[in-house]
Amino acid sequence: MLFLPVKLTGVLTISDELANRGQKVNHKKVQRIMKELGLKCIVRMKKYKSYKGTVGKIVRNILDRHFTADAPNQKWVTDITEFTLCGEKIYLSPVLDLFNGEIITYTLGSRPTYSLVSGMLEKAFERLPEEHQLLMHSDQGWHYQMKQYRQALESRGIVQSMSRKGNCYDNSVMENFFGIMKSEFLYIKEFESAEHFKSELETYITYYNTKRIKAKLKGMSPIQYRTYAQPVA
Repeated sequence: MLFLPVKLTGVLTISDELANRGQKVNHKKVQRIMKELGLKCIVRMKKYKSYKGTVGKIVRNILDRHFTADAPNQKWVTDITEFTLCGEKIYLSPVLDLFNGEIITYTLGSRPTYSLVSGMLEKAFERLPEEHQLLMHSDQGWHYQMKQYRQALESRGIVQSMSRKGNCYDNSVMENFFGIMKSEFLYIKEFESAEHFKSELETYITYYNTKRIKAKLKGMSPIQYRTYAQPVA
């Protein structure tokens, strides 16, 4: 009988370990047996370090930790985080409205390419009214220094802001969202595969926006509060 260390709970990791021991088993069969035995993948989430020095343009910290807004679409924050799940890496790029903490949209990818961020912007712009005074804040990651990113913001009349180098507190609301997601979703769910994780993440973000209440939002969810706060036409 083969003994497998408890930590080797990723489908691909176990498949590779079996191959190393002379047992070639298809990864789908490994996944099925893991499910039958109640084994699950260990999910690790860490801060994705996208800073690569000055590769484009650094802008000043206009947000300056003023994390409140009087109305929707005044201040948005964004960042990228990384998951290692079932032997795969997944990158998440969300954008959050500081008015009510709502996740405006997000993109997922297997690589932290610029398209991860540009796709997020395209989806977010669909939610942005023509008339606005939006400030978009991020860290100094290389994606946000790119000429394409800056031009995309400028094309919609959006003012860009960046955290100071190496200062996570300048974007603490986004970091707080990642922490909440970690405790309420990542560490209490079982994921059979990366695709299963993506499906469950969509469900969680829908819950976060529509049903998860916050004391500072008068006991409402982000979308409930936005609806409540919108002036009646």
